[in-house]
Amino acid sequence: MKLNIIALVTILTFSGLLCIGQSTQTAVVKDFKTSATTQEGKEYPQVNSEGRVRVQISAPEAKMVQLDIGAVKYDLIKDENGVWTGESAPQDEGFHYYQLNIDGASVPDPNSLYFYGASRWGSGIEVPAKDEEFYTMKNVPHGQVREHTYYSEINNSTRRCFVYTPPAYDQSGNKRYPVLYLQHGGGENETGWSSQGKAGLIMDNLIAEGNAKPFIIVMSNGNWRMPNVPRGERTAGSWPPKGWADGFMNSLLKEIIPMIDANYRTLDDQKNRAMAGLSMGGMQTKAITLANTDVFSHVGMFSGGSISLEDLEGAPGFKENVKLLFISYGSHELDNPRRGSGKEPKENTDALKAAGMNTHFYVSPQTAHEWQSWRRSLYQFAPLLF
Repeated sequence: MKLNIIALVTILTFSGLLCIGQSTQTAVVKDFKTSATTQEGKEYPQVNSEGRVRVQISAPEAKMVQLDIGAVKYDLIKDENGVWTGESAPQDEGFHYYQLNIDGASVPDPNSLYFYGASRWGSGIEVPAKDEEFYTMKNVPHGQVREHTYYSEINNSTRRCFVYTPPAYDQSGNKRYPVLYLQHGGGENETGWSSQGKAGLIMDNLIAEGNAKPFIIVMSNGNWRMPNVPRGERTAGSWPPKGWADGFMNSLLKEIIPMIDANYRTLDDQKNRAMAGLSMGGMQTKAITLANTDVFSHVGMFSGGSISLEDLEGAPGFKENVKLLFISYGSHELDNPRRGSGKEPKENTDALKAAGMNTHFYVSPQTAHEWQSWRRSLYQFAPLLF
């Protein structure tokens, strides 16, 4: 009798697990729609109301195809025609890089638009966000994002930056504007903020609502190479290495800022110049603004560390000259001890406020180290400038 009871419990438990598994499979909401980042005329990739990403690709000879998104790989299923289809678990709202893995080779999805991230051109997907209204295209006056090509003596190469000029810039006569120098993250480039970040649309909407002053935004390529330090002189475990931001700092101060002031109608003084960046760009912002307190008056660091009281000891004038220090993170970043964020950024920022600085600390709800955190950060930061 005891054995029969055990057997019955085992059968019921197994049946329950099967039901759970089946309900999990059938629980996917079947309201997939073509994504805003799908190539024109293509049906996939798609996104549903849960934030699941569905992809499809024809690869009759492939043995295995996976969707690689959010550092997780999802197996696709092959039909009788050699077409592979499958979807991810729900993703955070906003923009995500992704790729396909075909028999072990990671490749872009030929159906998506391409974006520069992870040091390559690859696929991206837009998961609709509840608050996406602040960066959507609206019937309001629009500024321009101009591609400005120049030769860099410091880098010994032809380079470019993208320059956002606010609505009516060309019709505003001799009017001059403040400037924000806005930097991308590691593995990205000067296209990031205007493409993935929607910086131009964010500014257009803020200006149209009367919530931000019109200003110019300069988005430059801040990628760098490891300093050429003899192997015996390298410090183990030191990151970032000493002098890592010097190359971009020299280019920014000696080439980019003078070039922008010479070619655009800028207010070319410290009180009308700001710098901000995400991740690596935030770290560059910290290094450059602490070392040049007479150049920038407004500072923003998005998921890129923070500034402490100890940092001010080596940066005379920062406390007095900087009119705004803005620090932000995604909520999942602060919850993740692997990123080493935790409470320290908030504590540092609060300490500077207590010391008399105008500081702001913003947390993007339910996002991680990703573009939705940084879009929201710019949206919060821009109205505080100038």
